[in-house]
Amino acid sequence: MAAIDPTLSQEQNNAEQHHATYDALVLDAILRQSLVTVRSLGRHGLHVAASEVANVLDLEQLRRVPTFSSRWCQHAYTTPAYVQDTEPFLTYLQGVLATTGARVLITSSDGTLAVIRKHRKDLEQCGARVALAAEPALAVALHKDQTLAVAKHMGVDIPRGVIVRSVREVIEAIHEIGLPAVVKPIETWQWGAQSGKRLVCKLVTTPAEALLAIEELTQFGVAVHFQQFLPGRREAVSFLYAHGKMHARFAQWAKRTHPQLGGTSVYRQSIALPADIHAQAERLVREIGLEGYSEVEFRRDAAGKPFLMEINPRLSASVEVAVRAGVDFPYLLYQWAAGEPIQTLAGYRTGRWMRYLEGDLLTTIQAFSQRGRPGVTPPRQALLEFLAAFFVPGGYDYVDWQDLRPAWAALSEFTERVLRKLAVRIAGRRTR
Repeated sequence: MAAIDPTLSQEQNNAEQHHATYDALVLDAILRQSLVTVRSLGRHGLHVAASEVANVLDLEQLRRVPTFSSRWCQHAYTTPAYVQDTEPFLTYLQGVLATTGARVLITSSDGTLAVIRKHRKDLEQCGARVALAAEPALAVALHKDQTLAVAKHMGVDIPRGVIVRSVREVIEAIHEIGLPAVVKPIETWQWGAQSGKRLVCKLVTTPAEALLAIEELTQFGVAVHFQQFLPGRREAVSFLYAHGKMHARFAQWAKRTHPQLGGTSVYRQSIALPADIHAQAERLVREIGLEGYSEVEFRRDAAGKPFLMEINPRLSASVEVAVRAGVDFPYLLYQWAAGEPIQTLAGYRTGRWMRYLEGDLLTTIQAFSQRGRPGVTPPRQALLEFLAAFFVPGGYDYVDWQDLRPAWAALSEFTERVLRKLAVRIAGRRTR
């Protein structure tokens, strides 16, 4: 890898000129799915570079970005931040694309995706193809209200819910839906007057919690869904859809997530395609015309009935379980975006477990700090299940015996972060 040179400043590293040509540039290098993508494309003999925004990490931390440590990451770029001003980010990214001739641009975060959507034409003029669905379909998938409207029209079951635009409507929403409930922003990424921000869903159990959650979310000018709480199993079906054909299908369920409601899956398993949600999900993707990769998520109620939650039109953090089960979505996505013939896969291995150990540890700790809340596993049970998972054969995020440096980088970064927090707490106690 043409990695970051520790003897140079960050600016010197960014200014380094070289004449390498890459098949793909993978953004959002700090994310787990970006590491999976770099490994996948590298194993297929492709030349891959990766990037992360400079404001996320300092130079010392950048050295420990797992994706940058991969044997298949041939160059690590640090782009300017885009949260407050997108222009420097776009200018730098266009320069990288023009210099390297990267054929495909892959993004996985809500914020970067929002920027890419706005300036897609300018970026594609540099010769790269953006690995995202066309804008009309993408707009529907990223807007929960539009997604649910299409689903309802098709007869797909959706959670009971109402749209709330201000705190004045909270009491009426509680009367109609009840508590506990889930407050979800209609769009995950929202541009404010001076910066962008990622918005997340919240579980509320009291009127006071509901008022606070809606006040926090609606201040950004975005409406929210006030939805019924569903306590059942979370399942997802993923697709690679292109030119009217499903080239790959895959299903998984999340035994544990972080946060425990609506968070990223930290312990998940590949399963056979559930007949009820598979058929609904595939019809929905075809109806929207959502080409490329997509993950359609469902949550079951206490009786086991599935309800549509959302569609994720970008590579998800849980995608490695699909890759290890035999569905290489990152490579299929690359083939589609590059205009190459796309493999069509007939099946995959079920029963494969994948675990994100840091996230699973945090989820277990959360079971103690949030005991008694809806959907939170009782502490004793959570601890026993966390320990029992070590005895279940499965894979671990970051750990690949042919590419061990990313696992070491992730462990080093996590250890430093924990030690830093402990130091702050100790210093705080001493000043009391």
